[in-house]
Amino acid sequence: MDIDVLIKGTGRYAPDRVFTNEDFEKVLDTSDEWITTRTGIKSRHFVSPGETCSLLGERAAQRILENAGIRAEEVELIIVPTVTPERVFPATASIIQGRIGASKAACFDLNAACCGFIYALATAYNYLRSGMYHNALVIGSEIMTSMANYTDRNTCVLFGDAAAGLYLEAVPATSDRRGIRNFVLGSDGTLIDILYQYAGGSAAPATLDTVLNEQHYIYMEGQEVFKHAVRRMDQTVRDVIAKDGVDPSEVDWFLGHQANQRIIQSTQRRLGVPEEKVYINIQRYGNTTSASIPLCVDELNEEGKLKPGDKIVLFSFGAGLTWASCYLIWGT
Repeated sequence: MDIDVLIKGTGRYAPDRVFTNEDFEKVLDTSDEWITTRTGIKSRHFVSPGETCSLLGERAAQRILENAGIRAEEVELIIVPTVTPERVFPATASIIQGRIGASKAACFDLNAACCGFIYALATAYNYLRSGMYHNALVIGSEIMTSMANYTDRNTCVLFGDAAAGLYLEAVPATSDRRGIRNFVLGSDGTLIDILYQYAGGSAAPATLDTVLNEQHYIYMEGQEVFKHAVRRMDQTVRDVIAKDGVDPSEVDWFLGHQANQRIIQSTQRRLGVPEEKVYINIQRYGNTTSASIPLCVDELNEEGKLKPGDKIVLFSFGAGLTWASCYLIWGT
């Protein structure tokens, strides 16, 4: 039996504490104008003491389940894409499972940096298409403030904390096409050195020296990342919709990873699509890595802007270097 995989629920959670560009002006040699012009960011959400990656994921999960109208004990699979897991092990997905009471769910984390959400979505999609599971929660949960260097004005202003995700369900395919249609995933491991975190893994375990040498922070060559991001995101969008014979002009919504407003706008111009089709919320959240795309989906869904039959492209670029896209048709 052929299977369609539908998005049946969306949800998000951002911490209450908001840190604005004006707040950064008080602690760094920077300004609202400098940050806004270069990134499009005006504010971002920061966790407070005691707020963990699994807590953010739990609260997003509860909202997803409420939106989908299902109980936690019905969930069969939980995947959490994250670069800021609660612990090295066990998986943050397992901690979230325990928090929400999803006792039947298989759980694991996935790391593809800022492309993690689309990689996790593709993983869940294929589990559901295979018949192994009938539904899944995919929740990007990130505490990016845990690896930001707050003496580096070029990187620390970019990131925020949040969790968001989708509930997927497998249903018998019909002629009225809906749901997830195609993916494109890619990576170029020769470019790992332009965006990475050096210490904390098995090659450089945490020591006093790694802490004193500030090797647990994000390192990024901004101009190189910008150049590769625009080229790769443009191409991955074209590649994924071409699989379905769709032209960029036919797409209703382009939902890109919210890393930098200029990257998204450059991609929009290269695709030749109007700016009203490209959703941007980076001004309120900053870069939330794996949470950024589902934040966009949930906001649009909550506002009633997603209509049955809408053609949507999700697209991203991140460390690895990785890139990813997903083409779907909205509706149940």
